[in-house]
Amino acid sequence: MHRNALSKLLGLAYLTFALPAWAGPLDENEQRMVEWIDAHAEDAISLVEETVNISSGTMNHDGVREVRDVMQREMNSLGLETEWIELPPEMERAGHLFGRKLSGSGKKFVLIGHLDTVFEADDAFQAFSRDGDIATGPGVEDMKGGNAVIIYALKALQEIGALEDIPVVVAYTGEEEKMGRPLSVSRRDLVEAGQWADYGLGFEAAIHYDDADWGTIARRSSSGWILTVAGRQAHSSGIFGDDVGAGAIFETARILNGFYDEVRGEEHLTFNVGTVQGGTDVEYSPEQNRGTTFGKTNVVPRMTVVHGGIRTISQDQLDRAQAKMTEIVAANLPHTSATIEFSEGYPPMFPSEGNRAVLNVLSRINEDLGRGPMKELDPSKRGAADISFVSPYTDAIAGLGPLGEGGHTPHEKIYLLSMPLAIKRAAILIYRLSQDEEND
Repeated sequence: MHRNALSKLLGLAYLTFALPAWAGPLDENEQRMVEWIDAHAEDAISLVEETVNISSGTMNHDGVREVRDVMQREMNSLGLETEWIELPPEMERAGHLFGRKLSGSGKKFVLIGHLDTVFEADDAFQAFSRDGDIATGPGVEDMKGGNAVIIYALKALQEIGALEDIPVVVAYTGEEEKMGRPLSVSRRDLVEAGQWADYGLGFEAAIHYDDADWGTIARRSSSGWILTVAGRQAHSSGIFGDDVGAGAIFETARILNGFYDEVRGEEHLTFNVGTVQGGTDVEYSPEQNRGTTFGKTNVVPRMTVVHGGIRTISQDQLDRAQAKMTEIVAANLPHTSATIEFSEGYPPMFPSEGNRAVLNVLSRINEDLGRGPMKELDPSKRGAADISFVSPYTDAIAGLGPLGEGGHTPHEKIYLLSMPLAIKRAAILIYRLSQDEEND
């Protein structure tokens, strides 16, 4: 999913990616993985290129399935048992690809990516392009680069014989950018994987700014709301009178201003109005995010529909915000009425102490690879992602993909020298966590 752009800062960061074969106290197996990853960095980039050149917008089901075929091939080569999970036809989504290797006595991992992008088949931005150490293309950062990191981290573990003892589930969802509803169906298998796993790792793009690498141990929720307001249609000469009242649009303005004054302010809580349709006649499709409105300046409007979103750091914060919004909606102006409906969405990834412990391990790895310690990223700097569906059940961390910028725009790019860096961090993280009794 989209995160806050850090493009001006990232533009300088890629210059520092070149690393020695090893720079710190890596053990013999970790050193072997680093050497293998460096030797196969171009192979990983070729996998990114292959998948980016397949158009796979969420609603391009054939394209999503074509990316599935590529990633299934790669997981089969690793000995994972793959399953294509079809979603019900009425959900109008392609499905999910899961790869499983459940044998082994080590810690259990679920590794999370997604096959789809925001760029549909009719978008002009369709192809992978490389200029030296920078690659552009649809989904190259979000998140086909991260998908390849998963595969090559597992290949590196396989190279040293460590994968054999690590139970792992790789979850490539097929509609992360526009989730199918109900979530109890579309995210059932991912939730089950989180309940099974000891660790959940998300592979969307990494973050580097202010000369530091940052770890993602928290992400805010992302869900929606629809406000529907009714007023008394009448000639505009009578507005605010005892028989006509305020009309739907003034009531809508009162409610939105109330949200701004009384709900806004808590740390990590944000809410947004995406669209407002108001007038005499209103038609609006939440699924398409489109609507039509008819009204006249001499007619008091009878209807308004407002579609918005809300993000929180915890379920408790979401519950409080929704309760306050509902209270404001109910205090109607004369001859108006209003209702608000909240829709399901991404849950929050709360910054638990278990997540911080995983970040501490990753930070040590980053230092061992010749970079500095990794700081804890402000959750307001990232959007929501599938990692949030597993984080209630297991220790989790996100942002394990390559470094890039411009996600969800025709300027999307990754810095190719960060591909081997991301693969090394992921492979060594899995290796250390699989053996680290301190993190039990």
